[in-house]
Amino acid sequence: MANIRLRYPVYTLDQTPLLPAGTILSEKSLHSLVRANERRPYKLRTLFSHGTIKKDVLHFIRQPPYRIIFADNKQNTKLLNLLDRVLVVSPILESLDYFRQYDFYTYRHILIVLALTTLICQDLVVDYQELMQEIAAGAMHDIGKICVPMQILKKNSPLTQTERAILEHHAAAGFVLLCYYHQDSQHLAAIIARDHHERKDGSGYPLGILLNDPMVEIVAVCDVYDALISPRPYRQTSYDNRTALEEITVMAEEGL
Repeated sequence: MANIRLRYPVYTLDQTPLLPAGTILSEKSLHSLVRANERRPYKLRTLFSHGTIKKDVLHFIRQPPYRIIFADNKQNTKLLNLLDRVLVVSPILESLDYFRQYDFYTYRHILIVLALTTLICQDLVVDYQELMQEIAAGAMHDIGKICVPMQILKKNSPLTQTERAILEHHAAAGFVLLCYYHQDSQHLAAIIARDHHERKDGSGYPLGILLNDPMVEIVAVCDVYDALISPRPYRQTSYDNRTALEEITVMAEEGL
């Protein structure tokens, strides 16, 4: 796989610089990044015990259009039991607090993708450890958006080409952040953050690779689905559930 060259810098939520623009994410640079954080292990905490996350997830899945998807109470009980066991490192929780305060759309999107990922994984992922890793990754896939200026994330009109490039930086930034936080350049959450905008025909970003990792695909599909049915300031109408599913089916048939 080709190496990513960062177009923009990567920094933590407290503005600590990790890697400057122009850095090539080679095995050597990632090894140095991980080693730089070896003496600072982050505590794992249960996602649902933090702040209002559990309350917010329950609220979101009971609202239209999501309540149609989460209409099975028995299934929801199983889903919530799984989410009760999800462990994430503390910087993820701090980032969720940040989005909840400053960009509620991104906050809701992250939690909805988390819930959708969990719903799908219940049936598709057999191994328990892989299941919990995949679910936790759903809570981290957009962490790189802390490196995107808020005026771009919340812009209420279509993005310019430059703004789009800055927004797309979140995939590579999320990869760097999660390698750093987990002290592992091969961590599943980091790979999913990097690749969840790649497509099966190679038309995605940041690398333009042919997406063929089922673990990444689960989050990618959930990400696209929620983007289609969610209201956005620059789009007058959102897709309904049926139309969104039809659109995703067409994308799959066309190899996207």
